[in-house]
Amino acid sequence: MLRLIILAQILITVLYLGKFGLVVVFGSASMLLLMYLWVTRHSLKREHSKLKWEDMPWLYDGIARMANKAGIGMPYVYILDDYIPNAYSFGNSIVLSLGLFEVLDREQILGVAAHEIGHIKNGDTLIFPIIAYGRYFMLFLAGAISLIVHSTIAVLASLGLYMLYEIERLKFLKEREFKADETALYLLDRPFSLKEALEELKYYEDLRINVRASALPGIEPNIERKQKKSFMDTHPSYDERIWRILAEIEGAMFRDTLK
Repeated sequence: MLRLIILAQILITVLYLGKFGLVVVFGSASMLLLMYLWVTRHSLKREHSKLKWEDMPWLYDGIARMANKAGIGMPYVYILDDYIPNAYSFGNSIVLSLGLFEVLDREQILGVAAHEIGHIKNGDTLIFPIIAYGRYFMLFLAGAISLIVHSTIAVLASLGLYMLYEIERLKFLKEREFKADETALYLLDRPFSLKEALEELKYYEDLRINVRASALPGIEPNIERKQKKSFMDTHPSYDERIWRILAEIEGAMFRDTLK
């Protein structure tokens, strides 16, 4: 659906702007590609330290075991020097903040890591950035049409496509979070550890208020104070995810009883 929306936006741009529209399309795409490559090269900072087996054998071996079960190579694991409990993934890498080790036990941290492995397994670490930059691409094209084209129909259609992209993007990202949780339940020796990790992290959501929202796949939902639900949230709430995890576990237990 998202690809069709982008294609429709490109078609409108070329239809109303002609050759200049092609310049706008390829210029915007090239600029965003260069931006993506720059961000990718600078994803790691001084606060990230690469995990070695001798640092935490239990974590390294646990991630290696789950990665093997998922059918992917051993991901790079980085520890982020940050007191806020957080985790995310990019490329073939997982980042776990020091804050996680303050509030979660070993099984729960492996549950968080399993969620990130789920993102890598499902290709989200490639898909998420493309979708994030896709919204800027849509916005650039809509802006060009709004500024240059003197057709109300074209402007409304372009802006409508941009809004539709935003709606579909949010729906898609939330479903991918649920899918990463489902994958994690399959990878974990003790599926309830992910549910318990999410329940613990709920107590620390106030620390995330001023954390910048990221396009990277991560464990934490973007939660505002007093559990206000934002239309622009890309993550399901903790409660939604916990409910889905319970339903998945109970469903699996029921299917096992029928065998």
